[in-house]
Amino acid sequence: MISFEGGFRPQRLLAIGAHSDDIEIGCGGTILKLMALNPSIGITWVVLAARDERRQEALDSAERFLASGVSADVVVESFQERFFPHLPELKEYFDRLGRMVSPDLILCPWQGDAHQDHRTAAELTRNTFRNHLTLEYEILKVDGDLGRPVAYIDLSSELVDRKIDLILKGFPSQSQRSWFDPEAFRSLMRLRGVESQSGSGYAEAFHCRKLRLMSEAPT
Repeated sequence: MISFEGGFRPQRLLAIGAHSDDIEIGCGGTILKLMALNPSIGITWVVLAARDERRQEALDSAERFLASGVSADVVVESFQERFFPHLPELKEYFDRLGRMVSPDLILCPWQGDAHQDHRTAAELTRNTFRNHLTLEYEILKVDGDLGRPVAYIDLSSELVDRKIDLILKGFPSQSQRSWFDPEAFRSLMRLRGVESQSGSGYAEAFHCRKLRLMSEAPT
């Protein structure tokens, strides 16, 4: 279980989504919690593939999620959806991103995700940010690809309600999809809350490849 209350306060967060709703669905509750715990946090919010209507949804949703007064840089790119593994320009983009930001914490899709865009975003994140704490979030979908996460972040029921409300308001273009359902979003967070024995009963879950718990010997 990861506990931000225990003292870890990221000052610089990088959130990466392959598509316009990935960040909100995968780790929106965690971002809301981080902003509440540390109003001075700086956030770089990157969406890689959003065009036309989806681009505007991504911009509007990020604005709703990000608290007033938080230092945030929202970037919405227009790489071709579903073609990520075949886009050399995407690798070049990550090379530039790695030179531009140095976050304390990165939130990105899971490398075991069934969607090729999510997997590629995760792989490029790992390749670019090798010495950073990276938590890979999960995205509910019809593929049945949920794995066995190793890190959990508690969410209050109020944060769960707010996350779901913001997602539903933010992405009307997805409203007819079977997975775009408030009960589905809540159920996954409830399941992860049971697994992690969250006091509230809710949590978001993440995969983590490397985690350094102590960098110096105690004095």
